[in-house]
Amino acid sequence: MNIGDMKHRITIQKPVVIIDESGFEKETWEDFKTVWAFISNLHGREYFEAATVNAEKTIKFTIRFIDGIDNSMRISFKGKQYEITFVDNIKYENRFLEIKALEVESIG
Repeated sequence: MNIGDMKHRITIQKPVVIIDESGFEKETWEDFKTVWAFISNLHGREYFEAATVNAEKTIKFTIRFIDGIDNSMRISFKGKQYEITFVDNIKYENRFLEIKALEVESIG
């Protein structure tokens, strides 16, 4: 991976529970980190495997290693939200993370 290929800015968000003015718990999203990323669509075999489970809107984000990213988080990129489905510490070298995320359809 050439670090110069990471030319897209993404924001990783984590879920947080807050108490609203009525005293009820409400889940919202809080920014965790904003990082540079290499972004690609699935293609070839990966795409067809995703299509079999109706996950063809999966995007692959490659970022520099950050500890603490997991499947409970999401990615915000160009006004769209992507639910993280898989995080891979490439070759366990703690240099890069490959994150597969599924585009979340906006409601309303």
